[in-house]
Amino acid sequence: MGSIELKSVGKRFATFEAIRSIELKVEDRERVVFVGPSGCGKSTLLRLICGIDDVTEGRIFIDGVDVTAVGSAKRGVAMVFQNYALYPHMTAEQNMGFSLRVAGVPKGERRKIVRGVAAILQLEHLLHRYPKELSGGQRQRVAIGRAMVRRPKAFLFDEPLSNLDAALRVEMRLEIIRLHEQLKTTMIYVTHDQAEAMTLADRIVVLNSGNIEQVDTPRNIYHHPANTFVAKFIGSPKINLIEVDRLAAAGLGQLVTLAGRLFGSKVRSIGIRPEMLQLAKNGAFSRLCMNVEYFGSETIAYFEGFDGVPLAAKASGETHFQLGQSYKLSFDTVGLVGFDTTGDALPPL
Repeated sequence: MGSIELKSVGKRFATFEAIRSIELKVEDRERVVFVGPSGCGKSTLLRLICGIDDVTEGRIFIDGVDVTAVGSAKRGVAMVFQNYALYPHMTAEQNMGFSLRVAGVPKGERRKIVRGVAAILQLEHLLHRYPKELSGGQRQRVAIGRAMVRRPKAFLFDEPLSNLDAALRVEMRLEIIRLHEQLKTTMIYVTHDQAEAMTLADRIVVLNSGNIEQVDTPRNIYHHPANTFVAKFIGSPKINLIEVDRLAAAGLGQLVTLAGRLFGSKVRSIGIRPEMLQLAKNGAFSRLCMNVEYFGSETIAYFEGFDGVPLAAKASGETHFQLGQSYKLSFDTVGLVGFDTTGDALPPL
């Protein structure tokens, strides 16, 4: 079992409030990802769960047991860090088995446990090598193996793939998902990379300035953001946010009427995902093409916005856009999101 519950957890450093009364329940065997901009508190929150840092207020429970005052080594969780922190003078096998050695596990049993974990991580042929003889991905797997031998109730990952190149990050994401399915253990993963968050998570926790903005599945986070912060943070390119009064000033009163009909009189801005903004012969409005990015399978075109911020449209790689040319644009109303003056999402009427 590896459920984790935070009750009114807060953390202050002198006068700086890093974490603000967090309430969160992570279920046993769940894969949860903390995501947010730098300084939002995601790594601090992970360190509080691990016990590396002490909470200023609130309680932390693991499997229903209050561990707030329990030391990190006795909480039954294992941390995997961004830097691998492997001992350079030890082989991969010695690094993986070090905690067992410190705990007094006999050499034979220690070797058996390490070899079993190495088989899961496909490291058997590398156990004799030193860290300098391993690739970045192999070193990260050794670091994960070092955590696995402790048989923790939960794994805590603190941006473990940040030092890897893009292709290897994708490979390691798949590896972590495979491990989760095989080990059936709770995992909490911290990242600033929204692609990692979307692909790894059963649920995503979006953090901002020490607060939780939204907790939900990747699909709901993307299609039903709780507010404009979540809407802008998740998705690439960013969601198009258009103030309804800007539409009115541009002579597009029919779009303002549409927004009101969909979300009511409190709507002050509408969000349109780039893939929802499409070329159409009878489009609702015309805009100039200002920039084009070609990625092979898809093309991103940026059009003149209504408030100085370009509108992004995502199309297939076969779509050709001409800079400086005006295009008729339309959008799928099913994909629209409405927000009020405070930035909170409005439910459709």
